[in-house]
Amino acid sequence: MHTLNGVTHSDQNRALGLSTFAFTICFAVWTIFSIIGVAIQKELGLNEFQFGLLVATPILTGSLTRLFLGVWTEKWGGRLVFSLQMILTGVATWMLTWATTYPMYLVAALGIGLAGGSFIIGVAYVSRWYPAGKQGTALGIFGAGNVGAAVTKFVAPFVMVAYGWHGVAHVWASVIILMGVAFFLFAKDDPQLIERRAKGTRAPSLAEQFAPLKNLQVWRFSLYYFFVFGAFVALALWLPHYLIDVYKVDIETAGMSAAAFSLSASVFRAYGGHLSDRFGARRVLYWSFGFSALILFMMSYPPTEYIIQGKNGPITFSTQLDLWPFVMIAFALGFFMSLGKAAVYKHIPVYYPQHVGAVGGLVGMIGGLGGFILPTIFGAALDLTGIYTSCFAILFLIVVVTLVWMHLSVRSMERQAHGAALESLPQLPEMQTIHPPEPAVDTGRGALSDWQPEDKEFWQAKGRKIARRNLWVSIPALLLAFSVWMVWSVVVARLSSIGFNFTPEQLFWLAALPGLSGATLRIFYSFMVPIFGGRLWTTLSTASLLLPAMGIGYAVQNPETPYFIFLVLALLCGLGGGNFASSMANIAFFFPKAEKGNALALNAGLGNLGVSVMQFLVPIVITAGVFGAMGGAPQELSTGGQLWMQNAGFVWVPFIAIATIAAWIGMDDIADAKASFSEQAIIFSRTHNWIMCVLYTGTFGSFIGYSAGFPLLTKLMFPEVNALQFVFLGPLVGALSRAGTGWVSDRFGGGRVTFWTFVGMIVAVFGVIFFLGIKEQPGAFWGFFASFMALFFLTGVGNASTFQMIPAIMGREIPRLMPELDAQASRRQAERESAAIIAFTSAIAAYGAFFIPKAYGTSIDLTGAPTGALWGFLVFYAICVVVTWFFYSRKGAPVPC
Repeated sequence: MHTLNGVTHSDQNRALGLSTFAFTICFAVWTIFSIIGVAIQKELGLNEFQFGLLVATPILTGSLTRLFLGVWTEKWGGRLVFSLQMILTGVATWMLTWATTYPMYLVAALGIGLAGGSFIIGVAYVSRWYPAGKQGTALGIFGAGNVGAAVTKFVAPFVMVAYGWHGVAHVWASVIILMGVAFFLFAKDDPQLIERRAKGTRAPSLAEQFAPLKNLQVWRFSLYYFFVFGAFVALALWLPHYLIDVYKVDIETAGMSAAAFSLSASVFRAYGGHLSDRFGARRVLYWSFGFSALILFMMSYPPTEYIIQGKNGPITFSTQLDLWPFVMIAFALGFFMSLGKAAVYKHIPVYYPQHVGAVGGLVGMIGGLGGFILPTIFGAALDLTGIYTSCFAILFLIVVVTLVWMHLSVRSMERQAHGAALESLPQLPEMQTIHPPEPAVDTGRGALSDWQPEDKEFWQAKGRKIARRNLWVSIPALLLAFSVWMVWSVVVARLSSIGFNFTPEQLFWLAALPGLSGATLRIFYSFMVPIFGGRLWTTLSTASLLLPAMGIGYAVQNPETPYFIFLVLALLCGLGGGNFASSMANIAFFFPKAEKGNALALNAGLGNLGVSVMQFLVPIVITAGVFGAMGGAPQELSTGGQLWMQNAGFVWVPFIAIATIAAWIGMDDIADAKASFSEQAIIFSRTHNWIMCVLYTGTFGSFIGYSAGFPLLTKLMFPEVNALQFVFLGPLVGALSRAGTGWVSDRFGGGRVTFWTFVGMIVAVFGVIFFLGIKEQPGAFWGFFASFMALFFLTGVGNASTFQMIPAIMGREIPRLMPELDAQASRRQAERESAAIIAFTSAIAAYGAFFIPKAYGTSIDLTGAPTGALWGFLVFYAICVVVTWFFYSRKGAPVPC
């Protein structure tokens, strides 16, 4: 480790002062679009999404480059890297004024984004000048350079009024270029770089610098920074636009008001560093996240009018946050965000003193990506919901998740350090005087303390019976989950006919959102079974399906139901999608390797059958008043006749209740399968986990995406055909082929079967494209339909083969990666990782339920036809063919299977 011998206070102040001033200028340039973007939007006639993308594009470059700029700073020093970065940013900013079209503005914006990479350069540079006990304060002062966002909002509106937005770009470009030259002339090389050069020590390699990134802790820090910094950048860009639209103020007032937030979110960062040094960074983060959650809850509440039926008649009142109270609350939010930013970066030099550039780069990159992703989401949410405060509701959800994860991690560390002492405490402090402390005892029923499926005698005596009972309870619960998850694929096709005036783009969003939420929930559900146990988690996750099922039943009865309510219900349907990950992970623990492929194929295949059951059953039950007066009145069709669309949700309620009870009574937990999240998180360092994510996205992502988009696509492309009579057959074919072909992979090898499956899918997609091209000709529909049936069949085969591959791959890899384990420990580790990978790959693949319908909608919107999306799918399948062949099916493959 380097020393600070010979470093004077003057040297430290020079490094800190120059870096802070440079970072302030860089941040001012980085957020330039928050002001000039308004003028460019009017000049080009951009919609909300295009505006959000424009202001967020520099944030993308600034975020992605942080990782590499941090590494280069470790290698060549901050003086050189910082100077070059500022000069190149200035050149890109000047060139912005030469743009004439929207794509050219986006390209120029990418270059301007280099300014955002300055943060990690400064962190790596400044931290080397100070001892650990003062790094929090020093980095807090440096981070106060975020005030550059406030400088832009204070000054740029007046420059723009006087000289136009081109004048702003010219001035900002000139200043940052001059600062780059001044930094190179007046700054000094840091002590560590000088010491390394004097000793002739080589710079650390990329592998050495990136080594800490495999730690889950680093990614948790990244989530913290995603909120405190990413949300800060997003709001700094979004607030001027928000204030102009909501409060009808001019650009000068909007800029000054938004600057109050940027100012407090910047200058108090130095104070946050001081508090972190004094009270500890963890405590400061609790303050930051807790108060931010409270403030964002207040800000997310839209202007609302209430009518209460009182004793003497209606009582009306309204709630609304006026401009100046809003500005004051935003100032408070910025204050607590600034404390959090300093606290996050106080952790990094303490935990990773030799890897500040790489770790800080990753944390900064993820945080900066928040500044890119969130404005785009804000724009999309505003377009979809029409509610301006939806941006604050999104941030509220993010900070709550962040706070919960941090708290659970802290509790986990406490239990590891003081487990025995904590277990000796009673459940409540008030119980201490009632009885003496005693360790908590797990008395839950259904826990199998001895489970050895690979032992043939154990398996034949009682193992198979127990495993099959859990499998046959799991299957109907999973079938119902898939039914609820995909119910929108039928409902959206009928909404227009019962009086809901939604556009095709809005309908495709409704069809796609359950896929987005379901896929995201799968990531979390992937790790729940080892934490909570399969019996409890299956019970809870099945019961949660009642929320969207009953919600749909009530929402569709009133054509005045806001689109926003349908968006919420579509997201809640994703609860059904999340269940797949936990269900597959649970069943994988019960069966021996020889029967695991078939068991998983049955669970998934018959569970997938829920899509087809839903698409077959819902069109039938909506034609009659199945529930009588309890179900509500029918809806009148625009073409005459009636529909009971509420039955699409209500029909699942009794079956969900039965499945919930069955899961609680009939399922078991396996004691050996219990594992913490950190124990399972090792899969993120396994290369084959990520490869299988790609392959399973090609199979299951296609199955669920085609299932979600097939009804609406067929209705739009072939309006003369009653699509709902046929579309259930696709998911039916895919589910049955998955359930019925698991043995093929057990016999011939999952890698080989997967390879030929993707080849067949390429041919089938080409068939769909061909018949869409001749859709006006007789028989085109049947060619289109047959090609899709082939696609569904092949996705089912591929779903079974890819899941058969995972246990086989880990069975080979664990002995190689962990040779210190004995045979039994190696088997258990392979089973644990296989279950986690199966669940995690299913989570990633489930995003197909969002992207495929959304790709159809985007392709139709841009080109008038879905063929652009289909060509994209075909190219992806070709990539999957190459990946499967190289890693698993060729002679001499790294892991033949």
